[in-house]
Amino acid sequence: MPDAAYEAMTKAKNQVSGGNPAGAETTLENYLRTDPHNNKVRLALAQILSNHLKDRKGALMQLDIILDIDPNDIDARKALITVLRVESKNRTEANKHYRELVELCPEDADLMNSYAIFLKNQMVDFKASAEMYERALRADPKRDDIHYNYAILLYKDIKDYVRTKEQLEMALRIEPKNAEARTALDRLMKRKFKDGEVKKGLFEFGKRR
Repeated sequence: MPDAAYEAMTKAKNQVSGGNPAGAETTLENYLRTDPHNNKVRLALAQILSNHLKDRKGALMQLDIILDIDPNDIDARKALITVLRVESKNRTEANKHYRELVELCPEDADLMNSYAIFLKNQMVDFKASAEMYERALRADPKRDDIHYNYAILLYKDIKDYVRTKEQLEMALRIEPKNAEARTALDRLMKRKFKDGEVKKGLFEFGKRR
């Protein structure tokens, strides 16, 4: 017997791919009338509302329903953060959910990388962002993209050029074809280093004298 939930989600996915997210919304809503406690279908609906229809209020409502049914639904909690972090007015709530989730998912390097970016851009807490990058890299030290992201924080915001160099070199050891890391390292060496040592007196906190 075909799985009705799977069929509904497949149909909705095809509708989104075909440029009809409103139709996908209708498909999933119709299914949920027959099976309102199906969190996978409801999560798919929330993602369509948020990502394709830009209905963040509707997405939050769907996610709240999921979390009322199962407060420990990790995927729904991650989706909730994705919706909340878009608007600065929600940053305190998003930060709270991030803190809780990284403790629940201590090996999730993607989550920690996302949180580090949030801490930098939304909370403007560079120290906490650096600490989260360190945690992400302890969880998965072979992620060249996280080494690169960490290097950008170290360069632009913390002004630690030696550690920036270390992170970029690590990214390139892991993935020699990382063009962004290669360009950043070349630029760093020209601007901040001379004969392998940090240039003295030319820059102070990233500003020319």
